[in-house]
Amino acid sequence: QVQLGESGGGLVQAGGSLRLSCAVSGGIVNNYGMGWFRQAPGKEHEFVAAISRSTGFTYLADSVKGRFTISRDNAKNTVYLQMNSLKPEDTAIYYCAASLRDYGLSKGLYNYWGQGTQVTVSS
Repeated sequence: QVQLGESGGGLVQAGGSLRLSCAVSGGIVNNYGMGWFRQAPGKEHEFVAAISRSTGFTYLADSVKGRFTISRDNAKNTVYLQMNSLKPEDTAIYYCAASLRDYGLSKGLYNYWGQGTQVTVSS
């Protein structure tokens, strides 16, 4: 079975950068549409980014376009979320997810989820 392990979260000041990693085990990253979601305090899960299984085409929420980048490294079987120009409103628990579909822009399309990693952006 597929397991996802997020890492790279932490505390950073506004304007700073973090790179989150999602290590995939029990499967090959290219077999799944991969995505990142986040959940801020008191809010529902929010789509952040996705990458297509078949093509590697990426999708980003409007709120993070120009600041975040999703990518995958097949050799390392890992998906990344590079986060630049971080804002306090980016503070959330970030979850990596894997979908049996080519890609997904909503939570319900994902089948496997990581434990989450906390990102806190101070002002």
